[in-house]
Formats: sequence, structure tokens, C-alpha cells
Amino acid sequence: MIERTPAPSEIRIDHRGPISWIVLNRPEQANALSGAMLDQFSAALDQLETQGGPVIGIRAEGKGFCSGMDLGEYGGTGAIDPVADSDRLNRNVGRWLAMWDHPKPVIAAVHGYCAGVAAQMCVFTDMTIVADDVRISEPGLPIGGGFIAPTWVAQVGAKRAKEFAFVPGNSIDGAAAVAWGWANHCVPAGRLVAAVEALAARIALVPPDVLRVKKLSINRAAEAAGFRAAAGGIAEMDALLHLAPSVRAIRERMAHEGLKAVLADYKGPSSTALIAEFKEQNANG
Repeated sequence: MIERTPAPSEIRIDHRGPISWIVLNRPEQANALSGAMLDQFSAALDQLETQGGPVIGIRAEGKGFCSGMDLGEYGGTGAIDPVADSDRLNRNVGRWLAMWDHPKPVIAAVHGYCAGVAAQMCVFTDMTIVADDVRISEPGLPIGGGFIAPTWVAQVGAKRAKEFAFVPGNSIDGAAAVAWGWANHCVPAGRLVAAVEALAARIALVPPDVLRVKKLSINRAAEAAGFRAAAGGIAEMDALLHLAPSVRAIRERMAHEGLKAVLADYKGPSSTALIAEFKEQNANG
């Protein structure tokens, strides 16, 4: 039986034996991350440092994991304060680093869509298990940069991070996510939660203090290779690009023509689909 603790509506905590789930609970808005939701997420992480099971899971209600940031809170064509923008972005990186630094193992269970900053969020978890219906994607419009893909480098390498970032709205499926190294495993969508809970039960056999030191030791190895340093500079790069005339022009178009009209100019196949098409043509020709 799932034991639930009272929590704000956009984030729910479900305790289920050895795993305590942080549930993204805004399905009507595709679990888009609002400022309030991010604050609730951080509060849940803090709470679970001393409460709940020895393993933390992150999953979502609805058709997909998360559609990225709630653009309704960051739209408009007014002047951008680069200092405030950088501070906001750094706060969000700090939220993800709180998972990286958390004393408990954190596992992301990702289904459906995982877009934009959600694809960055999962990089900071200790493990990521994806469903076979997943689609992990870049933002559809080139209105930011240097924020998501740099965090991928430690897992997928620079060339694949660039491939992911350079193609507008690029995406990969679950099999590619595992092959690239972004995810640990891909499982049937209907078995995603059960698979993560089974994994958590095995992990929970290890004493919590041993798990904590194992995690710290591996994190130090990753940080020695530059993971934390890379994460530390992405907010400033993104804030800088938000001021670029080309980005301002796209935002103006969005304000006057609407998001869907502007997105249409950038729609097309993912990089993996595009290359697969050329391979098929070559094989048949």
C-alpha cells in the first residue's frame, strides 16, 4: 500500500517501502515546471534527507514526465535583466545539484515526453530508467543555449551533446538514450514504476551510510573530470544568449504570431531519424 504525506498539489510525495517518490503532479499543464513547482520540488528533496525510504524516485503523473519550463512565466518581449536572469538559472542548477549532493540515491523514472530542462534535470540523478515510449527532446525554438546540452557531455560525450543541441527540437528515444549513455535501462512503459521499485529494493539492502559514501566517491570521480565545473558556467551562457538580437527577434515573433506559428518554421525530423532515412535510401539504392 502507498502511504502518502501531505504535500502541495503540484508535487506529491509517495512513500512505498524502500523508495519515496517525488511525483510531478501537474498533468494538465504537461508537468511544465513553474516557479512554485520548482520550490516545492526543492522542499521535497530537503524533507527526504531525514524522512522516507533509503532511496528517492522521481516520476510524473499524466502522459509524460515533463515538458520543460513553464514558458508562460518567462515569455514576453520586455527588457531582460541579465543579472536576474542568470540568478534564476543558477537557482535552478542548484536544485539539480541538490539531487547530485543528496545523501540518498536518486532514480528518475521517465515516460512519455521529457523536454527541455527536464532532459537536463535527469542528468543530475544517480540513475535514469526510461520507458519504451519516451521521447527526450531539445526545446523546439532556438531561444536559449549553452544550458542543457553541456550537462550531457559527461554522459554522452561532446559530439553527441552537440548533435542533440544543434538540431532544432532534436530528440532521442529510449533505446538511443541507453546507447548514448544518458539512461541506464529502457523498459516497457507499463512496467516502469515496478522496475524502479524492484531496483530500489535491491539497493536498499546496502546500509544507508555505505550508499552515501559510495555515491560521494563516484561523484568525486565525475567532478574530477569536470562535471560540476561545466554545470557552474551554463547559467551565464544562457543568460547571455537571451540578449542576442536573433533571439529577441524570435521572441517578438512569438508575441505577435503565437508559439505554434513560429515552431512550424523549425519542425523536422530528429537527427537520428534523418540519418536513418539516408541509410535506408543507400541500402535500397
